[in-house]
Amino acid sequence: MSLQRQLEDAVERLEIASARVSELRARSDSPEAVREWLEALSDMMSATSDIQALNNESVHEKLHALAARMGLENVI
Repeated sequence: MSLQRQLEDAVERLEIASARVSELRARSDSPEAVREWLEALSDMMSATSDIQALNNESVHEKLHALAARMGLENVI
């Protein structure tokens, strides 16, 4: 799967989880509702982490492409 497609999937998961967090926030403070809210919040943070990692990977790839164009061979 391409990096762009992975990023789109992560953004979609973030949007879904964010909607769940907002919906569950309005519920009562029962233990079940809090558990569901925490699960949605965990899903939201997982998607956010994936987005950050994919963005970093994308920047890294672009830096390597630029370095190659500049004729730099040893770029970390």
